[in-house]
Amino acid sequence: MSSPFHPGEREVQRRAGLIEEASSVGGIIARDLTPAIARFLARQRLAVAASLDAGGRVWASLLTGPAGFLAPAGPQRLRIAVSPIAGDPLGENLRAGGRRELGLVVLDPRTRQRMRVNGIGRIDDHGVEIEIKQLYGNCPKYIQLREGEADVPPAASAPSAPRVANSLDAPQRGWIAAADTLFIGSFHPEGGADASHRGGRPGFVRVLASDRLAFPDYPGNAMFNTLGNLVEYPRAGLLVVEFTSGDLLQLTGTARLENDRTVTFHIEEARETRAATALRFRLVEYSPANPPVSLEAPPRHRIINEEEIA
Repeated sequence: MSSPFHPGEREVQRRAGLIEEASSVGGIIARDLTPAIARFLARQRLAVAASLDAGGRVWASLLTGPAGFLAPAGPQRLRIAVSPIAGDPLGENLRAGGRRELGLVVLDPRTRQRMRVNGIGRIDDHGVEIEIKQLYGNCPKYIQLREGEADVPPAASAPSAPRVANSLDAPQRGWIAAADTLFIGSFHPEGGADASHRGGRPGFVRVLASDRLAFPDYPGNAMFNTLGNLVEYPRAGLLVVEFTSGDLLQLTGTARLENDRTVTFHIEEARETRAATALRFRLVEYSPANPPVSLEAPPRHRIINEEEIA
């Protein structure tokens, strides 16, 4: 039986000494939308997509909608009945010529459940459809428990035009330093695009400079989908969501896997969108799996000055 993993994934599995564990876990990878999976998707309201722009840069994009906006369009097709947020690169990436690989992670903060869907994306006037190549669930590790609140009225939640820069300003650095959740998009020429979740206690993402970040790779399912992509295609897209306001920050740049399984990220472009979604969540508790953060976590949205990160 052929391996479900591409060479980059197998290389990181080898480095970690987890080839047998990965082979065993890899049996969860499927392609068909079963009734149980369809029922899970029908309850969800939040997904993050990974895509590539015409220049080969990777982006992570937020997609939210009412329950039912994710639904099967066939045994191996998933329909996403919302359009990308105005100004988000996702829409243009799927319309442009060339590669249209699309990765999706569907996350339920209310139950700490998540599912990955990877394949080929197509966009039309009614939303996005994915031809599924891989589909599998992930464990609840590092997902913070959040309680859904009522959506804000549409008139109060119109997204702002994205504010674009090539580095982070002080409020954005404080936002990232206080984050407990990060989404990452990655890509591999054989495996396609992939979207994944990273979580930890505030401070687990370190701001090294106005254009550099670092974060650890905590032990997971041993498949190393994201890290395997990065060792052979060192570009990534990061997404930070402010769940209480609907604001989001999208970053694209280059990523490097260090020997201690820390990812360092160099920002090429940052896009901040205010009130990007009407969906709101309130933090209930941090994941019990979160390791302690070595440095004291900054208070929420504390502004990090250049002198502190020089």
